[in-house]
Amino acid sequence: MTPQFPSGFSANSLQNKSIHFIGIGGCGMSGLALLIARRGAIVQGTDSNESAVTQALTRDGIEVSFEQDGSFIPPQVDLIVHSAAIPPDHPEIIAGDARNIPIVSYSQMLGLVQSQHTSVCIAGTHGKSTTVSILSSILLHTQYDPSFIVGANCNQIGGSCRVGATHVPSGILKGEKGILVSESCEFNRSFHDHDPSIALINNIEEDHLDYYSSLDDIIDAFKGFALKVPSKNDGGLLLIAHDGAHRNIVTPALQCTVETFGFHPEADYQVMFDPNVQRVGILRDGMWTIQWTNPMPGSHNALNAAAAAILAANLGVDWESLIEPLEQFQGVDRRLQRLGTFKSKDGGTAAVYDDYGHHPTEIEMTLRALRTAELPKRLICVFQPHQHSRTRFLLDQFAQSFSSADEVIVPHIYFVRDSILEQQRVCAQDLVDKLIHQGASAKHVNDFEDIVCHLQRTARDGDLIVIMGAGPVTTIAHSLIHSSQVTS
Repeated sequence: MTPQFPSGFSANSLQNKSIHFIGIGGCGMSGLALLIARRGAIVQGTDSNESAVTQALTRDGIEVSFEQDGSFIPPQVDLIVHSAAIPPDHPEIIAGDARNIPIVSYSQMLGLVQSQHTSVCIAGTHGKSTTVSILSSILLHTQYDPSFIVGANCNQIGGSCRVGATHVPSGILKGEKGILVSESCEFNRSFHDHDPSIALINNIEEDHLDYYSSLDDIIDAFKGFALKVPSKNDGGLLLIAHDGAHRNIVTPALQCTVETFGFHPEADYQVMFDPNVQRVGILRDGMWTIQWTNPMPGSHNALNAAAAAILAANLGVDWESLIEPLEQFQGVDRRLQRLGTFKSKDGGTAAVYDDYGHHPTEIEMTLRALRTAELPKRLICVFQPHQHSRTRFLLDQFAQSFSSADEVIVPHIYFVRDSILEQQRVCAQDLVDKLIHQGASAKHVNDFEDIVCHLQRTARDGDLIVIMGAGPVTTIAHSLIHSSQVTS
C-alpha cells in the first residue's frame, strides 16, 4: 500500500470529512481521533478489543467497532488512518485498497494536524511520555490551554490526550496557533512525518534494531528529524541533551536555534541534582533560573523534568511559575508507579511498583533510583523482555543492567512483530543464564500466575518488588495488590 492524502486534503479542510481509524484504541490514535473530531471531521474506527480508551471515545460521540473485517468502513469515506501496529495484510487495509480509499499512517496524519499548531515534538529513546506529561501539566497549570497526545495515561492531566485552544491564550505567543505537545517516535522513522515548531531530543541509544541496521543508522534518523525544525528566523528551536544524544553529529547542519541541557557544566542549561533530597536546579550562564524538589526519583526524571521546564520557559512561561507544577507532578502510569503494598508471609508488608522500562538503560536507571530513594531491604525485579529481536541484539547490555536488584525473575518474552525465525533465536532462559553468569540471583518462571504465587510465598517485610516491561507483565503487579486486598 502507498499512503497518500486525497488531492487538496489539509488540516484546514477537515470539516465534515469522513475519516476511519484502524487501531483507534491506542493512546496516540485515540488522541488524534479526538483532535480531528473537534476540527469537524466525522470520525469512527475499529480496534481488536474493548478498553477504557474505546469506552471514553464512545462517550465522546465517536463510534467504535470491534469487527475488523472491513464491514465497518463507511460506504462514503474520505480517508483511512492506521496505527503503526497494523500490518499491510490487515483486512481493513485490504478492503480500503480494494475501494481505492486513500490510506495514511498515524504519524502522517499527526504531522498534518501539527501543521496547524505550535507543535512541540518530544523525541528520544527514553523519557518521551514522562516529558510530554510534565510539560502538559505545566501548560495546564499556567493557563496555556494546550492540546496534547501522550503514549501513556496520566490521571493528573486528564488521561492520554486533550483538545485545547486553537490559539495560545496568553504569554509571549498569545494569538499564535494553539500548542500541541506530542511524542515523536523513531521507530521506522515515523517522526520524519512530523511537523515540529519546537523539538526535544532527550537521548539516543540503540533500539528498534529489527528495523535499524546500527546505532549510526539511528543517529542519522534523529538527524533527519532535527532537520524538520524550522529555521531560527521562523522561531525554530531544538533542545538537545548535551551528553548522550550525539549532538555533534545531529546538529551541525541545522538552521534552527540549538540549545543543550544536562549535568555537564558546558551545557547551555546545566542541571544540578541531589538524589538524597530530590532537589533539582537549572543554571543558565552560571545563574540560577529555578530550583525545585522533584517528586519522581532518579537522575533520569530530573532530566525529564528539567527538559519540560526549559521548553515551557521557551514557550513563555515565567520561571517562577514553573516551580509549583513541577513539585506537584504526580507521575505517569507505569513509570515508577507505586501501586501499594501486600502482606508478606512473615507478617510484614512488601511494596509494589509498576514500570514500563524495557530497555537496558531504563532498567538500570529505574532500579538505581528505587534503591536510592526507597532503601528497601531487598529489591526484587520481575522483568518481561519485550521483543525477541531487542532481547537478542541487546542481550549483553540487559545482563549488565540489573546490578541494583537482589533477585531477578524473567517470564516469557512478549512479542508483537517478531517473525517465527526471530522467536527461535533467543528465549528468556538465555537472559537468565547471562544474569547468573554475571553473579546475579535470577530465575526463569514462565507463567505470570506462578510468579505471583512465588512472590506471595517468598516476599519479606521491607521488600520492594518492581514489575517491569512494556507488555502484559503489569498484571502481576495488580494481582499482588488485589490478592492482599481480598485476604485482608
